[in-house]
Amino acid sequence: MGRDRKTSIIRLEPGADFHTHRGTIAHDDLIGTAWGTQVTTHLGVPLILLRPSTDDLVRNLERSTQIVYPKDAGYILMKLNIAPGCRVLEAGTGSGGLTLVFARAVQPTGRVFSYESREDVQQLARENLGRLGLAEYVTFRNCDIVEGFEEQGVDSLFLDVANPWDYMNQVHAALAGGGFFGSILPTANQVIHLIDALESADFGLVQVEELLLRPYKTASARLRPKDRLTPHTGYLVFARKLLLSEE
Repeated sequence: MGRDRKTSIIRLEPGADFHTHRGTIAHDDLIGTAWGTQVTTHLGVPLILLRPSTDDLVRNLERSTQIVYPKDAGYILMKLNIAPGCRVLEAGTGSGGLTLVFARAVQPTGRVFSYESREDVQQLARENLGRLGLAEYVTFRNCDIVEGFEEQGVDSLFLDVANPWDYMNQVHAALAGGGFFGSILPTANQVIHLIDALESADFGLVQVEELLLRPYKTASARLRPKDRLTPHTGYLVFARKLLLSEE
């Protein structure tokens, strides 16, 4: 990070160099250096060496599709009760932004099962997770979920697809009793379709929410909201699997 707060995320490799318009730094000079240390480029420009957060990684992910924004992803983790050791199922994978968040949360003993019908899209997600050392916690499946999921008894399941209401039977079959379901949708009419499907497929505690994020300019002498904010990104729908018809 520089004085202007612009950041770059790099993977340190022996013998490589980090090039910027403000100079170059050898990776060998950074490897083993404590986080938070100020370093300088060959032009004498100071930079700060920091560990990237999950938020940083998601925002800088190489992508070919829209991603779930960090403001929603963190909330999804809590609502779906995802923690180390959990078995989490998601569809579709997209560029792997939410997959990344899930994988970091379930490690070291949990597992993410990620379904995507588009092989080229999922390949990018595989590469993204591989570069971050997280692919070992993810099982990627390239197939259409209309045929159902291979896994059963998973703790949580999240759908990021255009028509989640078409897959409620498949979702119900994959979740453990009382398991956590979630989905994200851009429009209200899609949410209505999903609520109807959830109520017809033995799900309860249905909730619909959205999150708005308003960042501030962090200058102590003139603290004020930034001119741009992150408004509506999607409706979040949550529910729990019930066993009413199986009692």
